[in-house]
Amino acid sequence: MRLVWYNKWKADREKERKEGVTVRIVYEIMHGEEKTARIDTQGHCKIYAPAMMPYNLYLDDTEEDVDTLVNNVTNFYYWCASRMLTLDRQYAKEILNSIGESQTMTDRGRAQIALNYRCVSLTDIYWVKREEETALFSEVNLYENHLDNAFVDVSLRGKQMTVENQSLARDLSTNGCFPKAWVRREKKFFLLKDGGTDAVEREILASKVCRCFRCPQVIYREGVYDGEKVSVSEIITSLCNSIVSREAFEVYAVNQEFDALEYILKLDEYDFYMMNILDYLVGNTDRHWGNWGLLIDNRTNQAISLHALMDFNQAFQVYDTLEGANCQTLYQRKLSQREAAVEAVKKIGLNQIAEIEESWFQGKKEVYAMLKARLKVLKEAG
Repeated sequence: MRLVWYNKWKADREKERKEGVTVRIVYEIMHGEEKTARIDTQGHCKIYAPAMMPYNLYLDDTEEDVDTLVNNVTNFYYWCASRMLTLDRQYAKEILNSIGESQTMTDRGRAQIALNYRCVSLTDIYWVKREEETALFSEVNLYENHLDNAFVDVSLRGKQMTVENQSLARDLSTNGCFPKAWVRREKKFFLLKDGGTDAVEREILASKVCRCFRCPQVIYREGVYDGEKVSVSEIITSLCNSIVSREAFEVYAVNQEFDALEYILKLDEYDFYMMNILDYLVGNTDRHWGNWGLLIDNRTNQAISLHALMDFNQAFQVYDTLEGANCQTLYQRKLSQREAAVEAVKKIGLNQIAEIEESWFQGKKEVYAMLKARLKVLKEAG
């Protein structure tokens, strides 16, 4: 079935190239087994379940003017491309070479690569299929199927891969600049992150510190992959729950005309402020809009809370002063991390539940001293 689908797509592209014509393709945007919308390559679309649409995909099925059709196609390709690896990541070019795809930098090119894998992801249960396909979510989703089947089907490509499937899985469904790999162990996915010994040790140390405070968070532990030290953490999504990045939610908020930050604070004030407290304490300078966001109930597509706090391989940076870096979560107000953390403590308290052990900081006396100084600032503020 997959081989037939791919061969038809390839034949359509060859016809376009030779004849200079546009072959109309209809895609169906799926949420699990539910069809939420359809769109063709000319921009005509139909939304079947508005409440179940992806947060960062805006389609307009009320107008047929040229601008609307172009915007629909552009938005669709951008959304598909966002589900594809970024080419500035380590190993990305090797991955693309191994599956025979070009190292294109256009949204449309990246989108087409993602469409080859039906845009499946480990962040949510959305996927895309062509209208004539009979594939089911149960056959392609990553939670119930192996990565080599869901992402790169050897029979679909008609050739043997030049890298091992486990390595090929690396980087295909996460964002960021550090090498990552999803590994399935005992029917559960674990994320392995590299980036060098220093980055791995920073993330593991930061995780130990953060666990001394009451806050939902991803736990990072030390592991080994291919003889190299890595951080290891469990997946936080499932068939029941997805995550939506702060960036994606901003797109949704703008289109729905409401203030995203105001909504987030009403939904989960506690976890938002704890994020600012912990980022200050461990000197995390990488709290961009792609590594924090909302936990979504897949049954309703509605937000439950902020998702577990994650991503600390840039911890203990800009760590030589009490002010720290600029706060990225409250960027509109241009606060320092210290100012944002002090404000947070005044809102919800410090919420420390265990002592931070000096023994964790072997060879890092200056780091431990700064951590104690920052902790003192927050205790005094509370």
